[in-house]
Amino acid sequence: MKIREIYDLAIASGIAADPRGEEAVRKELAKLNKTYDKLDDDEKEFFDVESLTNPYADSRILFGDQDREIKKLICGVDMESGEIAVVAMLNSRGVNIDLIWSHHPEGGALAALPEVMKLQSGALAAAGVLANVAEGLLDQRIKEVDKSIGVVNHFRSVDSARLLGIPMICIHTPADNLVTQYMTNLMRNEAPDTIGDLIKLLKEVPEYRFSAINHNPPRIVSGTKDRTVGKVFVDFTGGTSGPKEFMEKLSDAGISTVLCMHATDGMVDVAKDMNLNLVIAGHMASDSLGLNLLLDQVEKRGVEVVAGSGLIRHRRD
Repeated sequence: MKIREIYDLAIASGIAADPRGEEAVRKELAKLNKTYDKLDDDEKEFFDVESLTNPYADSRILFGDQDREIKKLICGVDMESGEIAVVAMLNSRGVNIDLIWSHHPEGGALAALPEVMKLQSGALAAAGVLANVAEGLLDQRIKEVDKSIGVVNHFRSVDSARLLGIPMICIHTPADNLVTQYMTNLMRNEAPDTIGDLIKLLKEVPEYRFSAINHNPPRIVSGTKDRTVGKVFVDFTGGTSGPKEFMEKLSDAGISTVLCMHATDGMVDVAKDMNLNLVIAGHMASDSLGLNLLLDQVEKRGVEVVAGSGLIRHRRD
């Protein structure tokens, strides 16, 4: 596959699994295209034209010729300068890796991470939270994240890949959308009765089972194993953690259990105040599951995948 074909496959898969619904995403893209058409030339110079077809600003081809044919790639949750140096060492030993795939965003995709957080308000609206309430609460959180990311050395790892001449991509939200869809369907189809049953169900998923065996199991941070699961909201996508107030609004919307990759202390405190069950599934295991759902598609098209940097590789039929 060419780099662009891998990238386009990932974006299309992410749109199909978007918790807002594919139609809503297509409408947003159409609206953005109309806005772009009305810009003058000076404004278009600074416009990210990739966003006209890709709604996920945290997922990009970071370096390399998009038409380059890829035979073997390495994928990891974090592919930073240390990991890229390892790739160079492997290649010096004849491994012949010709693409670096990072899950967490780097370069301009990292700088743009706050933009994908808007997905969260749409996901909450789909769960029954008033759209205007979700959007209002999210605005301040986006500003906080934007401020913290603004001081980061965004291009450090991308520059390492460039200096070594190894193409690099990052695919973040599309993979997170896929694991969100997977876990939402699992909860719906298996319908665990108690939180203990939910934890047991998670441990049957290979990525979570591996993490549990290696001392990082799913954890109940609000509620007990005997509590009723009720209606579940899977909070696995949208860039990073949303505002703690989302816990209260989800409870008001009839959600009994929130299943997330990770949670802030504030989110845990609010969940406890609301008697809302909050289960942390695990960050690396959840990221791995989303990536695996993409990597399986890539491997079926003839690309060899090497796993590294926290990726728990499990292949599904």
